[in-house]
Amino acid sequence: MSFDIWNRNYTGSKLKLIDWIDELIEQNCKGHSFCDIFAGTGTVTLKEIQKFDHIVINDFLYSNNIIYNAFFLQEDYDLLKLQNFIEKITKNPIENIQDNFFSINYGEKYFSYNDCKRIGNIRNYIDKEKNKFNKKEYCILIASLLYSADKIANTVGHYDAYKKGKKLEDKFVFGFVKPYTFRDKTIEIYRCDSNELAKKINCDIVYIDPPYNSRQYSRFYHILETLTKWDNPQLAGVALKPPQENMSSYCTISAKNVFNDLISSLRCSYIIVSYNNTYNSKSKSSKNKIEYEEIINSLQNRGEVKIYSKKHHFFNAGKTDFQDHKEFLFITKVKK
Repeated sequence: MSFDIWNRNYTGSKLKLIDWIDELIEQNCKGHSFCDIFAGTGTVTLKEIQKFDHIVINDFLYSNNIIYNAFFLQEDYDLLKLQNFIEKITKNPIENIQDNFFSINYGEKYFSYNDCKRIGNIRNYIDKEKNKFNKKEYCILIASLLYSADKIANTVGHYDAYKKGKKLEDKFVFGFVKPYTFRDKTIEIYRCDSNELAKKINCDIVYIDPPYNSRQYSRFYHILETLTKWDNPQLAGVALKPPQENMSSYCTISAKNVFNDLISSLRCSYIIVSYNNTYNSKSKSSKNKIEYEEIINSLQNRGEVKIYSKKHHFFNAGKTDFQDHKEFLFITKVKK
């Protein structure tokens, strides 16, 4: 089993919209450098990396940063060494594996107890032996573990809750991610606040896909964050979440202000913004934080704005009723 970068559950993924986005970028924009400043799954970066010489990819989640380095960091790695390392760990019979942070906290909740023992055991060994690997190899191991765990998680696609009331089967199989080779490209990988990074970079095209509503990504994907950092946090609540960290202002009432600050700070020729029209949702957590007119006003201060829309099925955990859902793409040619 192996994984491409899009083979994961992620709220707001642009996988189904990527061809539409790519076509509009090609029709409207020119340049040699591209920045994906809220990169999420990284699928937009993967699509655009083939067309631009210089790529900047950023997200402030620890798990996403590890994933980007696993797939995009242009450093040599020894796959056979990694495979042998994992094979040696996974051959260990389950009865010989001791309890660990993962099994103690998440067993029979987000994963079966035995799967948790295996996931935690692998993570412990990676941490113990990390000096044997270069940065690329280490990131491949962690990213592969993240994808393998995410594939079998007992959730609805995020970790805000787990499904209750059923016996969980042992399903865990370790699969490797498949890194991409782009030796002729310059690729910069960041884990930064987008507004701070905007003040430091200079790219021809900047693609912006911020959080749309009050759902905090660091809370939605807290288990993947914990598995990446492996810092044994104190967990609380039914969902077993760690203390708050990396909370985005784009999910709060100040969203319009930080968005305007971001747009005004960018040094680029084209600004591309993805957003949707979930403004009248019955669920408060699903309602957009930045109004349509506020997006346009911020962008018009920088240049000419073209607006495109496409019908698109939105994330729905079963409580949100919304009709005629659309994804918007705002493309701004920045005034010189």
